[in-house]
Formats: sequence, C-alpha cells, structure tokens
Amino acid sequence: MSIIKPSAALIGVSAMLALPAAIAAERVQVVTSFSILADMVENVGGEHVEVTSLVGPDSDAHVYSPTPRDARALADADLVVFNGLLFEGWMERLLDASDYGGPLVTATDGIDKLEYHGHDHGHDHDHDDHGHDHGHDHDHDDHGHDHGHDHDHDDHGHDHGHDHDHDDHGHDHGHDHDHDDHGHDHGHDHDHDDHGHGNDHDHVHGDYDPHAWQDLAMGQVYVGNILEGLIEADPDNEAAYRENAERYIDEMQAMDEEMRRLIGEIPASTSVITGHDSFGYFANAYGLNFLSPVGLSTEAEPSAGDMARLIDVIREQNVRALFHENMTSPAIIRQLAEETGLPIAGTLYADALAAEGEASTYLGMMRHNAQTLHDALAEPGHDDHDHGHDHDHDHDHDHDHDHDHDHSHGHAH
Repeated sequence: MSIIKPSAALIGVSAMLALPAAIAAERVQVVTSFSILADMVENVGGEHVEVTSLVGPDSDAHVYSPTPRDARALADADLVVFNGLLFEGWMERLLDASDYGGPLVTATDGIDKLEYHGHDHGHDHDHDDHGHDHGHDHDHDDHGHDHGHDHDHDDHGHDHGHDHDHDDHGHDHGHDHDHDDHGHDHGHDHDHDDHGHGNDHDHVHGDYDPHAWQDLAMGQVYVGNILEGLIEADPDNEAAYRENAERYIDEMQAMDEEMRRLIGEIPASTSVITGHDSFGYFANAYGLNFLSPVGLSTEAEPSAGDMARLIDVIREQNVRALFHENMTSPAIIRQLAEETGLPIAGTLYADALAAEGEASTYLGMMRHNAQTLHDALAEPGHDDHDHGHDHDHDHDHDHDHDHDHDHSHGHAH
C-alpha cells in the first residue's frame, strides 16, 4: 500500500496561510469605547495591537446602547480603554456585565479638567478663570493624587482615588508627562453606588466637560495613559510602545502649533455655533467662543426657548457662520440658518472620527476642524492676537512612567 506524503511545498503553503491568524492571536486585543481612542491606541500600539472600537466612526457615543456582543468583546480583551468623566454613561454597566478583569485605562486620568456650569449658550463658559499658561510641561505630580488606589468609584468621577479638584484652574498646564500617578483602575471593584445613572438615563454628565481630546495638550495626556495600559498588558513590547508614543506626541505638538497659526488668524471676538457643547477644551486652548443649542450630550433636545435665546445671542455677538457636527442631527443647525440667514460653513468633528478622508484619524480631525474654521472665519493678515493664552509650549515629555500599581485585578463586583 502506498502512502501519499504531502509535499514540502504544500506544507509550506499551509503554514503561510495559518501565519496571519497566529499573528493576530498574538496581538494585544484592545477594546476602546469610541473611535478617537481607537486611533490613539493604534498609533501607540502599532503592529502589536488589534483594536476594536465599540462605537465606530460617525457614530454617537452619547446615545450608544451596548450589545451582548460588546460584553463578549470586553470579556476577551487584554486591555480596555475609555474616556471617563461620564462621557460613556453606559460603560460601567458593560464592564460589570462582561466581568472583565484586565487593565482598565481611563484616558482622562491626570488631565486639567474644565468645569461645566450647565448650558448657558456660551457666554464664555467661565471655566473658573482658566488663567492657563499653556506652557504644557505636564508635571502631573502635584495634582493631589491619593496614590492609595482603593478604587471604590463611589463618586464616579473616574478619578481612581485622585482628588483632581482643579477648582482654581490657574494651572500652568505644566504637561511634563511624568504621569507617575495615573492610577489605572486595576482592582475593578466597581462599587458604583453614586454614578448619577441609577435610572434609565445614562447620559447625565457630571461637573466636568468630558471632551478633553479637543485640546491636543490633553490628547497627549491620553497618550501617556494609553502607553501605561499597553505596557501593563504587554510588557515585552514596552520599548516599541514608548518609541511610538514619543513619535505620536511629537506629531501632536506639531499639529498644535499648526492649529494655533490657523486659529490665530480668526478675530478673537468670533463666536462659533455647533450642534452641542463639545468644544469647550478647544475654545480654552485655541480661543474662539463656541455656542450650541444644547448641552454636553447630543441626547438633549433644545426647547423653543433655548432656540430663541440662541438666536438673540447670534444677533448680539459676532457670529458669522454655523457648523454641522458629523454625529449630530443637522436639523437644528438648518433651522438656525433659516432663521438667522447665516451660512452653514462646513462640518466639524467632535465626538467621532469620519469613516474616511482626512478626519478619519485624530490628528487629521483636529487639522480639519482648525482648517474649516479658518477657511470660514479668518481675516487675512489678522494675526495680532493669541486668544488670551500664553502659548509657550514648553513641552518636556519625559514619559517617565514608572507606576507602582498594585495590579491585583481583583474585579470583585
């Protein structure tokens, strides 16, 4: 009886076909809550990560409803990254449902938070006198962090034991990226007793504006937190992650300078109308006054009174154009355009990337927003103001991320 042996060539082909699946299986499986975080993780993780975003491009994380498939994705993940500051009101429920026990990165840990004083149609959103120097040294060693990391989450500010009051906002923005105190929630006790969403309304934002990625200096803090999460999930590739993070932060700094140049040609008195209050950090960092018909969440609907007051503000202030947002209904902006005669000058990207094109990456989105605002509102030769900020950009990115976390992953629900 003859035995047919597979040829060496055939064996080689079979092995090659199996290789991509094996490589994919070896990659760190990262789940992010929405598309902007997914792009950041891909930039830091590079070839070593496979990223799944629960909320995709052009989709609205404010009103998202998790599925059983999402819970399974978390259960299989090596790392989970979400924004925090109540941006994803549904995230805690999903974490509990999935019984996820790995590293958990809250991207906003360590940022200089902007207080949100309720929807007041702009009026400069007095963020408690943010006399920011914007020197961006990121010395987050003095934020009053507790370092106890008991993570009971009873106040759901996702501060992970940190005090983070930042009430005087006289911060120097010393963004030095030393991040020795990110305190990622590695215990996962989830005693979420007081999260503000004990009912069916998940979109109650707290005292702080969660849209911090709209300031590239805060985006750099996000990268520091993501870097630490990746190193914890995959310490063997720490050197690659650090190198990628440094390169990405250099790109962020260059983009920040380009945006300041573009926005600097827009008169500082200019007001901008968008779909919801998502550009507070952008306004604080780069200037301009952003107004919207609704508050922090896209779920809110403006009342007739809100619209009437906003129309009055438009007529009182130097509002010259309206802007759509990619993941909010255009109907409200169209109504304002009809009632005021103002043009709709383009689309801004706030809470989600575009599915394709320039705004399909975080840095591309930031450039797109600045360029769109510039094209609609800039006055040639108008570069004699800095929107009230001292932008020295003394970025001293040490990335000395030596955390002493107790990575016990107890995850007791």
